[in-house]
Amino acid sequence: MTGNATTMSGLATYTLPQLPYAYNALEPYISAQIMELHHSKHHQTYVTNLNNALQAHVAAITSNDIPAQIAQQPAIKFNGGGHINHSLFWKNLAPADTPETNHSEAAPLLVAEIEKTFGSFDGFKKAFSAALLGIQGSGWGWLVKESTSENSSRLRIVTTKDQDPVVGSGEVPVFGVDMWEHAYYLQYLNGKAAYVENIWKVINWKTVEGRFQGSREDAFAALKALL
Repeated sequence: MTGNATTMSGLATYTLPQLPYAYNALEPYISAQIMELHHSKHHQTYVTNLNNALQAHVAAITSNDIPAQIAQQPAIKFNGGGHINHSLFWKNLAPADTPETNHSEAAPLLVAEIEKTFGSFDGFKKAFSAALLGIQGSGWGWLVKESTSENSSRLRIVTTKDQDPVVGSGEVPVFGVDMWEHAYYLQYLNGKAAYVENIWKVINWKTVEGRFQGSREDAFAALKALL
């Protein structure tokens, strides 16, 4: 089951999800070389290490080894977060100059809420880009829909360290941008600002609109077993 968990001997085993486009589909803004390495090497490593950590954790539970159980938690968080983050990231990207990347047509409800929250769409882009460029070291930037009561929510810009995922109760990751060097360095070198400027050209606003209108469970449907 691509991208989801399969069950082997009672233990969930996760697999690398297929991309919804070719490796060269996001050029010239994200090169085919970066996409292939990022997906087939980096994301695959998170999946492999997550499965190994889960196996070790189950073995520790079976043997009632509490110290060993605790020792696996950082690896599960880091690699599980890497799997979640990248699985969401791939789907909130699309080839430039397609209907999906036209924010005003593909995401009218989200754009209206963005304008209400941030004053204008351009104001939001500036604030989000500044948050991305303000990340020290490795991390992610997210637009998050946060529940404030049973029937209301608000939008927030959130940055996370390393591979920490946005999985809090009542939080829906609407879209994310990977600010690890492996996401841009081969093409942009130390030009993070150019990468951030160009990432806006390949955001899949159709997918993003769906996450905005949906629930946390909808956003994590393919990864629900992990949460």
